Amino acid sequence: MSTANLAQMISLLANLFTILIIVWVIVSWILPPYHPLREALDRIVDPMLSPIRRVMPATGMIDLSPMILIILVELIARILISLLVSIR
Repeated sequence: MSTANLAQMISLLANLFTILIIVWVIVSWILPPYHPLREALDRIVDPMLSPIRRVMPATGMIDLSPMILIILVELIARILISLLVSIR
């Protein structure tokens, strides 16, 4: 597998995970907590949000941890892609 293909795969996975986080946020507003779709998304997204929530101060009713997670995912993807490009 070439580094260009690997970089595209990293970018695709980061974009898919970002979309998944956005869907999780929207679903958490609309569906009840015990809906099967919401429970499935919770099992995927919550383990990555928990460490962020432990570190961040409480902001009242607004949860900024999904936004922080999206920023971290994009940052990690860009770092990995830049490392792959520099290896070439």
